[in-house]
Amino acid sequence: MRWVDRIGRRFKLRDLHILVAVVQRGSMAKAAADLAISQPAVSKAISDMEHMLGLRLLDRSRSGMEPTAYGRALVIRGRAIFDELKQGVEELAFLSDPSVGELRIGSTESVAAAFLPAVIRRFSLEQPRVRLDVAQTVMSTLHYRELREHSIDLLIGRVPAPFEENDLEAEVVYNDDAVVIAGQQSKWAKSRRLKLTDLAGERWILPPPDTMHGAAVQTLFRDNGAEIPPTPLTTLSIHLCLRLVAGAQFVTILPASVLGFGNRDESLKVLPIKIPMKRRPVAIVTLKNRTRSPAAKLFIECVHRTVKEDVKAPRNSYSEK
Repeated sequence: MRWVDRIGRRFKLRDLHILVAVVQRGSMAKAAADLAISQPAVSKAISDMEHMLGLRLLDRSRSGMEPTAYGRALVIRGRAIFDELKQGVEELAFLSDPSVGELRIGSTESVAAAFLPAVIRRFSLEQPRVRLDVAQTVMSTLHYRELREHSIDLLIGRVPAPFEENDLEAEVVYNDDAVVIAGQQSKWAKSRRLKLTDLAGERWILPPPDTMHGAAVQTLFRDNGAEIPPTPLTTLSIHLCLRLVAGAQFVTILPASVLGFGNRDESLKVLPIKIPMKRRPVAIVTLKNRTRSPAAKLFIECVHRTVKEDVKAPRNSYSEK
């Protein structure tokens, strides 16, 4: 009875939506503008919720409105509630017209360079009326934040093994090797056998060391008794790496799949260097206990079919063992 009296009959989704907007914008005035309501209406909604719950939800700071521990917990649940409602509405729309939908995808740079375009080409032909929104994500100390904040529906990228995120689920698509790449005009292009230490004096392009791939590359050099090479450029941009390496002034180390899935570039050369780096799984990462939309299910099916059927994919990179 306490739940029914205090919460069940009085809790309004509109007020919860206002709270989420205030926390997201950090200001009642900005939230009011976004929601096209007055600031007093926003203030009253927050006040009503605090009175109903008997808890303070927001604190005022120099930087604006910040959630208390209670407010933060409620906002996290609120985002999940609105996400499920959105998924429910989309599922109803899909049931009435299975050819229509929307999907928000997060992708790491290396996957977006070759594999994801191959998937999207296939998917867009099969489901031309499903709208895709693709955002670039970075695997760093803030990895998976977009998933947890429900700003994307799924993420495709290289993940650590074992995968130890308790609230997330990783569905392995393929395992990726690492390769050292130089330009076809490089002095190393015709070499038949090389070691990492042979290229110690070259100008390397490497990923930032505070990223997952960057940390793995740093460990690779140390484990092979090589010093971290001169690095005049650090970047996560695969396109920038490939264009600069093609000019024969730089070398780099990239996932093997970047040169697969139809992304053949005759100006590049994979050097004959054995990379003892452990193969990294590329996976579809989703939130556990979150209902997958019909569009997400279709897209995931398309991802797996692309790996199996794309004859131009790097053949030695797709075993899960």
